[in-house]
Amino acid sequence: MAVPYVLGRSPVEIEEWVPSERTVAVGRPKASFPVVLCGVGLDPVTTGQALERIEQMIESGRPHYIATANVDFLVQSLRDMELRRVLLDAPLVLCDGTPLVWASRWLGQPLPERVAGADLMPELIRLAAEKQYRMFFLGADPRTNEGAVAEVRRQFPRAIIAGHYSPPFKHLLEMDFEDMARRVRGARPDLLFVAFGCPKAEKWMAMHCQSLNVPVSIGVGGTLDFLAGRLKRAPLWVQRAGLEWCYRLWQEPRRLWRRYLRDGWFFGLALGAQWWGAGASPLFFRGNGGRRGSIEPTPEREAFSVKIAGRLEAQAVQPDGGLERFQTDNDWMLDLSGVTFIDNPGIGMLLRLRKALLEAGRRLVLVAPAYSVRRALDCVHLRAFFLVAESRADARRLLDEPRDPWPVRYHARQRSLSWHGEITAANAERVWKLSEPILEALASLRPALRVDLSQVSFVDSAGVAVMMRTAKLARESGVALCFTAPQAIVRRVVCFDRLSRDLLRDCL
Repeated sequence: MAVPYVLGRSPVEIEEWVPSERTVAVGRPKASFPVVLCGVGLDPVTTGQALERIEQMIESGRPHYIATANVDFLVQSLRDMELRRVLLDAPLVLCDGTPLVWASRWLGQPLPERVAGADLMPELIRLAAEKQYRMFFLGADPRTNEGAVAEVRRQFPRAIIAGHYSPPFKHLLEMDFEDMARRVRGARPDLLFVAFGCPKAEKWMAMHCQSLNVPVSIGVGGTLDFLAGRLKRAPLWVQRAGLEWCYRLWQEPRRLWRRYLRDGWFFGLALGAQWWGAGASPLFFRGNGGRRGSIEPTPEREAFSVKIAGRLEAQAVQPDGGLERFQTDNDWMLDLSGVTFIDNPGIGMLLRLRKALLEAGRRLVLVAPAYSVRRALDCVHLRAFFLVAESRADARRLLDEPRDPWPVRYHARQRSLSWHGEITAANAERVWKLSEPILEALASLRPALRVDLSQVSFVDSAGVAVMMRTAKLARESGVALCFTAPQAIVRRVVCFDRLSRDLLRDCL
């Protein structure tokens, strides 16, 4: 039975394919695609809708983490590749800044409202008290943490506070992960409030979300200071006017003035570049394609092949345009060679599809993306986060590669070690356990050793921690260790951190 699909106003039939139970709603009646600002996709939800989504996450029992992004988050993500990846993969990214709402309107894809963490957290606590969800408060200094817990107990006597802990202030890679994990697992919370500040909280949540198995972890920034009464919220009229940042600056001028000045400058530059290349989209960048985009799905045995042609713009990807559901049983090959123009909603569609396939354990490959697509993705700093192939055959070869390649390989002739694939929280411990005995054996055979990183596509803080442990073991064994040939994205992640940048000092 043929299934009609429509993108814009060009219906195309799919033969020999029936939608399965595993499908993802790409266009939803009450939610549009993520609003992309400076390479971060913000979910267009109101506070009420955010609470509904969080309640659904808790009821599911599966682990999720939530980010409340403001201008500072976006500016930091421009330099910090790991933070950008964390925000792209987060199940829910909320808009915690009125300037972001203004910017979204300027780009023609308005966010419904600001969902401030300081407003959302009290509502979450109220919801937890009503539903008897267990809460854990992690982070901030001891006085603030205990004050926030005491205030919650005073306001909500029925609230279940499963635990609270303020670890010593340390760099992310120096924190005692085992101690914190033991405390959180023992408390078995439904809601974990993490107050480490950005980007430490977001990276920590991404590293430990799956292993802790907490249904919802959320970074709350300075909200515990408000709960504990150590800082005061701006008056309501100041919040509504979008000037709460001025009130915060008046409260803490010495700490915030440099950040606000830097953030305003870089956010303005990045937003201007996005508008020029993929935002409001001047008419002379629309190319010669006059028709709206059309989608041509072609089922294959092991992958779902789709070709999109024409203009992939706001009118073409809205829910009422007919783009309703995409199946996620298979990998995707998305042919964008015929796209003459793509704007912010089009990029948001790509982000939603990428995230849906990632959650389903599948992969998305962009096949021969046209110049307009490459340019737009470059303007929002996202091209590095998509698999790109120059032809359908190249895409097939990419998808034929194992999803979870053997991460550690020993080359006996060269007596060297190479790492492969992504080294993240999901497999970092496995990489270490495979590498440690090889390093110990090689230490007695030669005074120098290199670890080839040429086949490593990405590392996060957990992967960087494994690199540091490897270097430490080599020093203790008297072996000169060198990490060689890292890809650009790996180099940027490693060198961004002050504790780990020396790992690639002698890199070839």
